Amino acid sequence: MSRKAPVSDAPTEIDINEVMARIPHRYPFLLVDRCEEYVENLSIVGVKCVSVNEPFFQGHFPHYPVMPGVLIVEAMAQTSAVLMSKSLNVDVADKAIFFMSLDNCRFRAPVRPGAVMRLPVEVTRARGDIFKFKGRALVDDKVAAEAEWAAMVVDTK
Repeated sequence: MSRKAPVSDAPTEIDINEVMARIPHRYPFLLVDRCEEYVENLSIVGVKCVSVNEPFFQGHFPHYPVMPGVLIVEAMAQTSAVLMSKSLNVDVADKAIFFMSLDNCRFRAPVRPGAVMRLPVEVTRARGDIFKFKGRALVDDKVAAEAEWAAMVVDTK
């Protein structure tokens, strides 16, 4: 006798409207356009379409624009915040999700204008309002960056 995993009818796609309802970031610091493959408390894939019109490209670097590594990591963190917010049903009116730590961060390839960055993020540990993650930034299925980090829910009122 074989057992099948339960099938959920819950949507796994998260559009920009829900992303903006789940995290407080806005232009020019909102670095996730949508999320896919959401699995509650387990994983998510963020998507960032990197436009030549991003404000950081003016100075990083004018003749060879490259997305700053810290913003690639921030895009991964924002993706994980969407996962936490949705999984824990966080009320963003009086709570926020903050970085706690960043480990094993590596940059493997530059991210240039026109790239579509896929950001697969997995929960490695969860305890109450604290989650640990590992994730990657992929462009054309090649790793541009990878890291491990932790985040927590904080009362803002």
